[in-house]
Amino acid sequence: MDGNQDRRPEDRSAPVSRPAGTGLTTGTLARRLGVSPTTLRSWDRRYGLGPAVRGDGRHRRWSPRDVAMLETMCRLTSAGVPPAEAARAAKAGTAHATDAASAAGPAPGPAGREASRALATRAAGRIALGDVRQESRGLARAAVRLDAPAVEAQLTSAVEQHGLVVAWQEVMVPALHAVGRKWASSGDRYVEVEHLLSWHVSTTLRRSTGPSVTPRDASAPGPVVLACVPGEQHTLPLEALNAGLSQLRVPTRMFGAAVPAEALAAAVQRLGPSAVVLWAQARSTASVPLARDVAATRWGVKGARRQPLVVLGGSGWAGRSAHGMPRPGGLREALDTLSGGC
Repeated sequence: MDGNQDRRPEDRSAPVSRPAGTGLTTGTLARRLGVSPTTLRSWDRRYGLGPAVRGDGRHRRWSPRDVAMLETMCRLTSAGVPPAEAARAAKAGTAHATDAASAAGPAPGPAGREASRALATRAAGRIALGDVRQESRGLARAAVRLDAPAVEAQLTSAVEQHGLVVAWQEVMVPALHAVGRKWASSGDRYVEVEHLLSWHVSTTLRRSTGPSVTPRDASAPGPVVLACVPGEQHTLPLEALNAGLSQLRVPTRMFGAAVPAEALAAAVQRLGPSAVVLWAQARSTASVPLARDVAATRWGVKGARRQPLVVLGGSGWAGRSAHGMPRPGGLREALDTLSGGC
């Protein structure tokens, strides 16, 4: 290391070796940044954003300075800066920070100004998440970069490490809400981010859904019907609930988005469900008369007629008077409510 002190920080073409075990591995750094290891290797190959030094056997080991450079790269690409421009700014910014620290703060040169301008452009693109799990931050950042492999890897890892309920409530939902807020406040921008993230969340939830459960005999309780009310398009919460119920071996029937009232009534009559979950994310779609009609549906022979438990899901039902219809506060509570009576 002593013989390389005069090497310029941006000259990364001839990395030197150091003892293995120091610095972060590529996998660890990828999880920290919310990118895939493939992305880090691609940035190294295309833009020279590899580690300044490598461990024995040329395995990548990333120093704090390397990490800072890649964090800048991630922030800039998340704000929509083209990767090549972001890479130049990230390397220039790292070099300028080192020079400034050693020279007691000289005026920035062209490279430093380039980094400053690029960093300034990302301010409008920052996703506000608040106090959430690091995995949720990484997921949102990967989505903003449209880094599909990283999004998929983050989601898969969250479910494997924390289980479906925690992954949904503490990783997926905060990221979805943050991206949705950014979309709502930015006009037509970030629509593609919301669509990409939603598609991958849906894919992950369906992969977590077990095979359909068949009741053992005709006297067993009917399935749980899952449906969005008319006009409601947001299905992801129902997909999460469907996956959770399948893991508990509770039979379900998923009908998805914007189910017409007549079709919902017909399905309830035909299936004789033990429960019907009505999802309404928007207040404008939450119809208490519809919920009451579903709850009043009866089937079976005279003297042994049944009717379903109606469960209201989504913020659209907040403040609505619906006596006898539970409104769970989250996925765990919904699973407890629906599995207890089935």
